[in-house]
Amino acid sequence: MAGATMVSRVLGMVRELVYSAFMGTGAVADAFFFAFNVPNLFRRLLGEGVLSAAFIPIFKEKEKKEGDVAMWHAANAVICALFCATVAISIVVVLGVSVVLPCLPHDSDWRLLLELLRIMFPYVVLVCFAAVCMGMLNARGYFFIPAIGASTLNIVMIASVLVLAPLIGGPLDRRIFALAIGIVMAGFVQAAFQMPSLRREGYRFEWVNPWSDPTVRSVISKMLIGSIGVAAFQINVMLTQCMAFGGHNSKVISTFNYAVRLMELPQGVFGISMATYLLPTLSALAIDKKFPEFRSTLRQGIGYLTYVNLLAAVLLMSLAEPIIRLLFQHGRFGEASTEKVSQALICLSLGLVAFSTVNVFARAFYALNDLVTPMKISVFCLTLNLFITAIFLYGCHFGAAGLGLANTITAFCNVTLLYFALRKKIKTLELEAFRRQMPGMITAGVAAGLVAWFLMAYLDRQWGHTKFICQLGEVFLPMIAASLVYVGVTIWLKVSAAQDILRMVGGRFVKKQG
Repeated sequence: MAGATMVSRVLGMVRELVYSAFMGTGAVADAFFFAFNVPNLFRRLLGEGVLSAAFIPIFKEKEKKEGDVAMWHAANAVICALFCATVAISIVVVLGVSVVLPCLPHDSDWRLLLELLRIMFPYVVLVCFAAVCMGMLNARGYFFIPAIGASTLNIVMIASVLVLAPLIGGPLDRRIFALAIGIVMAGFVQAAFQMPSLRREGYRFEWVNPWSDPTVRSVISKMLIGSIGVAAFQINVMLTQCMAFGGHNSKVISTFNYAVRLMELPQGVFGISMATYLLPTLSALAIDKKFPEFRSTLRQGIGYLTYVNLLAAVLLMSLAEPIIRLLFQHGRFGEASTEKVSQALICLSLGLVAFSTVNVFARAFYALNDLVTPMKISVFCLTLNLFITAIFLYGCHFGAAGLGLANTITAFCNVTLLYFALRKKIKTLELEAFRRQMPGMITAGVAAGLVAWFLMAYLDRQWGHTKFICQLGEVFLPMIAASLVYVGVTIWLKVSAAQDILRMVGGRFVKKQG
């Protein structure tokens, strides 16, 4: 699953590379990213969070206690309910935007944003259907197909820049509508991609009246409570962008967006993959009341996640500027944009492990059928985040770096409160073995960061960064050296996560050779 997510995230980075060269950072880019983040928030809430959290435990329970017929009936009821709800919401939003648009000046940034939003919002209907399909496949033991499905989305979005935008032509504020159309097309392709695997599992769509179905009532009630609990980071990003758009903080949204996309690469590859895998696994253990295995699985997941994402955070912080320069500094994206995005990336990377751990702890609560606790904690953290953002953005004028720092602070607050709440709920988390690993991982992380930074600085003095091959070396040579140092030090210090991963990789290599 991590491999499939890696493919998707790499294509997502290619998409951002194409986007950055196409529109850079500026008013048009800010309007597009803000407009896209409204329906995209639904994708993250549903595809990577709350729908799966609410639906998969019920789906698994139906499968275990009532059989396949009841299981597929429950799935159809949820699909029909979400279709009706999202179509109604989309109609209301599109009509509302259409009423407001004539009141705005033609050269208003808000007008462009709303015009883009009107085109993109129906994407919500498609992503809800895709989310249910992905949840069903995960519950049936399929993780690769749902994870690779996001790759189709990125391919269509890239094609909208390279193919559709030139066909539309005109200035940038006209060609940007090609990207909005591409997003809706991408949603359709991603939804359709899940269907062959579901049909092989025996799923057939049938209309089920959702209004009186008990499964629908249960799922919807949990989703309404849990939407804040699962997606604290995405809601944080959305609210802080609302505060930044249209004010004196020019280019903040597009600058912050590029940093978020880079930070989400390791978060998605391992953090989201681990959380997505753990939900049906922990749900099955909770249903069978196997709580020792529940704690053990959760402990291992957190250990592996921290081990991998700590290295990723160190590399992003140490090599932020050369990474941004290599990926994005083309076309309309200049040196000033590179500096600002790298500052935001450093501030976000400080919280990478916390962002990922929040996802895992939230899934543990959902597996235990508790949606209220993470929701309460997230409401508190969201309020705190808005307060800190206002200080950094308007009091200190930190710009996009301030947005990143505010999200990092609240992520650590969120994960700390979730930890204590979960420990209280299940008496003990038995994390002593994980805590014993932390000094070794931190030591290795510091060593890796120093190696990456000093080697990058040396290469910059020797080669400069005007040529592409020099930019490539300035990123990958320090990255490889630092990763080897990190792995070597953690193995030398006998960090169990490093030893487990080494044995797993070595065992698979031996099997292939055999």
